[in-house]
Amino acid sequence: PPRPGERDGVDYFFIEAAEFERRREAGEFLEWALVHGNCYGTSRAWIESRKAAGADIVLEIDWQGAAQVKRLFPDAIGVFIAPPSIEELRARLQRRGQDAADVIERRVAAAKSELAQAGRFEYVIINQDFGAALAQLLSIVDSARLRFGKQRARHPQVFERLFGPLAPPSTNEG
Repeated sequence: PPRPGERDGVDYFFIEAAEFERRREAGEFLEWALVHGNCYGTSRAWIESRKAAGADIVLEIDWQGAAQVKRLFPDAIGVFIAPPSIEELRARLQRRGQDAADVIERRVAAAKSELAQAGRFEYVIINQDFGAALAQLLSIVDSARLRFGKQRARHPQVFERLFGPLAPPSTNEG
């Protein structure tokens, strides 16, 4: 269900549990997870359309979903965003004023186990200051755009001129 201020089609696409289960069973989600008592998933069709358009894709998902994506796309880049401390996480959740005290404590408890998963990711950003964290994330995205597979896809004529005919790219190239 939406939290106060969240809008369908903007923040998430909100669907009933039975519809979520139907879509999950039909394989319509690239990844899905049960997080904080709610099911979340990423539309496989949406991702495929964005990839076909050559767009950068940034998913805001938990570690379970990230592991599923990594299995499907081994070249995907994992970025774990961590709070500076559990106390600061609790304070931020309280300040946003969207959750009851028991929900906040459940989220804090879950965060402790989620933080243990940070080692599964290539990068970890400590979100002490939002501006700095955003700059770090953009730096990772910019670097990813410079990987061989991405550059070759964007500039095939340059690579042909420099290197001659190249083998076809693998299906997992970033």
